[in-house]
Amino acid sequence: MTVASLRKDDFAMDQQVDPPADAAVAVEAVKSAPSRRLLPASIKLPSGRVVFDSLWPPVVGILCFLGLWALLAPMVKTSLGTLPGPGDVWAAFKGLMVEYSAARVAAAEAVASGSTYTGPPTFIDQIFTSLETVAMGFTLATLVAVPLGLVAGMSKRINAAINPLVQILKPISPLAWLPIVTMVVSASITSDDPALPKSFVISAVVVMLCSLWPTLINTAVGTASIDKDLLNVGRVLRLGWFARLTKLVLPSSLPYIFTGMRLSLGVGWMVLIAAEMLAQNPGLGKFVWDEFQNGNEKSLARIMVAVVVIGLIGFMLDRIMMALQAVASRNHTL
Repeated sequence: MTVASLRKDDFAMDQQVDPPADAAVAVEAVKSAPSRRLLPASIKLPSGRVVFDSLWPPVVGILCFLGLWALLAPMVKTSLGTLPGPGDVWAAFKGLMVEYSAARVAAAEAVASGSTYTGPPTFIDQIFTSLETVAMGFTLATLVAVPLGLVAGMSKRINAAINPLVQILKPISPLAWLPIVTMVVSASITSDDPALPKSFVISAVVVMLCSLWPTLINTAVGTASIDKDLLNVGRVLRLGWFARLTKLVLPSSLPYIFTGMRLSLGVGWMVLIAAEMLAQNPGLGKFVWDEFQNGNEKSLARIMVAVVVIGLIGFMLDRIMMALQAVASRNHTL
């Protein structure tokens, strides 16, 4: 027993060898290194080559467009002078920003003196007015289109009942809706100080009527194309109508719903500018029309500023919807 114990102890002592020098140096380096927060394993940053390959085509395209614009603009003659080039449009934009800053100073002085600022709305004010209006119209369109599309997609009879109405109402122009909506809203809002201005309500309702159809159609198509095995599983589990809707139908149709919402938002933004221009409601459309009516040497450049801003805002709204779609449907193939 004694010999065996001694041999065991000797074996244990033999195992306690000193770590290699390289390992000791590595341990000390790790201990002495500053702590830093590493990215989660699921997040992988793209390489510089990938970023470059994705960025240079649009940059080159934009630069080529600006070059052609600057080259051809002086050749186009209008009643208000030559077509403004990129430099003229940029100068007009800076002038609009100067006007906005001066208006903010005047408004602050009016508030400080106890009075109310009564100056005309600036270009930035018109942008925010248009954004608020399209947000209201888009929200109303979504609240109407998504539930109706889900019901239509889940029931063939309801789909057959509303399909003719959708096909008839979908191609109606906002120019046709505008006088009808104007008369209905004017007759409905009779208060001298309504909670929402009539012009705001008119533009929002026109946007809703013209933009809800892409969301409605895509929601119905997405709901109707759900895998039948999922619905059979719901029947086996004896899920109720509401549980089947929230747990099976809605998650599966989210990509279609967001695709329709992206299309509806683009249509709504386009319709809004036309509605504001024709109805003389506050917003970017009215700004364009007022500048066209002014007819001075700066009007054409200011109209071009509004055109560029309208396009950029439409692009940003589409990117925002794409981001929301990715967040809401990250477990689906988009």
